[in-house]
Amino acid sequence: MVSIKDVAKLSGVSVTTVSRVLNNRGYIGKETRLKVEDAMKQLDYQPNQIARALLKSQSHVIGVIVPDLSHPLFSELIHWIETYASEKNYKLLLCSSLQDKEKELNYISMLRQNRVDGIIMCSHTLEVEAYRNVGMPIVSFDRILSPEIPYVAGDNYRGGELATQHLINKGCKKILHISGPLQYELLANRRNDASQLTCMKQGVSWDYMEGAHVKATFQDNWAFIEEKISAMLTEYDGVFCSNDIMAYALYTYANEHGINVPEQLKIIGYDNHSFTRMLQHPRLTTIKQPIDAIGKNLCSSLIDQIEQEGKEIPRNTVLDVRLVEGETT
Repeated sequence: MVSIKDVAKLSGVSVTTVSRVLNNRGYIGKETRLKVEDAMKQLDYQPNQIARALLKSQSHVIGVIVPDLSHPLFSELIHWIETYASEKNYKLLLCSSLQDKEKELNYISMLRQNRVDGIIMCSHTLEVEAYRNVGMPIVSFDRILSPEIPYVAGDNYRGGELATQHLINKGCKKILHISGPLQYELLANRRNDASQLTCMKQGVSWDYMEGAHVKATFQDNWAFIEEKISAMLTEYDGVFCSNDIMAYALYTYANEHGINVPEQLKIIGYDNHSFTRMLQHPRLTTIKQPIDAIGKNLCSSLIDQIEQEGKEIPRNTVLDVRLVEGETT
């Protein structure tokens, strides 16, 4: 393995001078800097990033933990986080928890050991206390962890309100909301609150069922529909799904079982991520989250904490959502 001593020998300077070039410290003449950089290229020298992080107390690496990298929402979110991080000269270390508590806890430990500068937390299987004990800057997506930890989210309450009101406006009299997991303090659960309250205000019957978990596969959602909903599906004339993959699986299931969408059953989803935008038939009615703005704000909130240590904690950020009308309502 090539070492810093090899670079110093080839460039004809001291190890100290090479170190100054690597860390951009102290005055280094242009000619000397070029010699060192040329030697590094010739030898294909790769600095030990962990050692440099120990020296500088900053690695310029951000940890990101998501529940499932294959899910279209999170793959698109990562794209926007990485885009903004790159502009600010940060790199990402990605972890997929697969909604497993043990994995999530192990990833937090690994990120701390690798001395990342901070963590963007998009996976939420652990209790709040585990995040409070991270001991480094952190920002969460769609979850309140503590007053000291900022979050970024779309306006989930408004999204639930828009979705449910749209179904009511389309004539629905009995609405089912397929929600995400309700046992955690997730901001996405406010969609369920808004849906229920909107129905109550307008005298419309409603039910809800947990099931819109972060599952990327069509088969998982199909199995849930078959097991939990199929026997009662004809009781409803409108279904609000808390993600688009569930909405599309429900459309396909209804279509294959002689339930006409949207004449007999109206379906609305949530997210409007890349998968949804790619669909041409049916074009889903859905609530659009500003995924690009969420990614940018997650990254900028974390970098503000990293680079302004000791200053005021960045504020929580709630971004507008909007209805995108398609063919399923």
